[in-house]
Amino acid sequence: METFWRLGYEGASIADLTAAMGITPQSLYAAFGSKADLYHEALERYRETVGAFTARALAEEPDVVEAFARVLRDSAREFCRADRPQGCMISTASLACASENEPIVRHAAGLRSATLAAFRSRIERGIADGDLRAGTDAARLARYLGAIIQGMSVQARDGASAEDLAGIAELAIAELARHRPDASGA
Repeated sequence: METFWRLGYEGASIADLTAAMGITPQSLYAAFGSKADLYHEALERYRETVGAFTARALAEEPDVVEAFARVLRDSAREFCRADRPQGCMISTASLACASENEPIVRHAAGLRSATLAAFRSRIERGIADGDLRAGTDAARLARYLGAIIQGMSVQARDGASAEDLAGIAELAIAELARHRPDASGA
């Protein structure tokens, strides 16, 4: 997982992957079938472990603004940890690949789309619960938050600090809070 995260799908060679796992190429193919199948499993492991903080926040926080505040603040911290690659593996590991690897790009794009759908669903629930104004455009707000988080991931890869990303998170939280029923200036 970390090899793909650090090097990207195309940048991670079979030699890199087998060295990281301490196995032979034959064992890799016997266990996973292909590099692409291994990558799918690595993405799923990322979602279940390192990347699970987003789903937890959306599920655990009763207030939608607080849920996204937690996602944004956690992203700022998690994307800059010194003990692993920077940014989000799903956001950055396979934005573009050679044409023969297009299925990998589509798979990662599908995971990003699923996150946007989860964001939209949580925003719609927040509207229904009265946390956000009834006229709030859930789809646009979900895309906005997705763009902020993906941008934070890229900036983390480029060397932004957790403090830098926390500042971005606070601006996005303030924008989200503007959509509360009692917020002025809408």
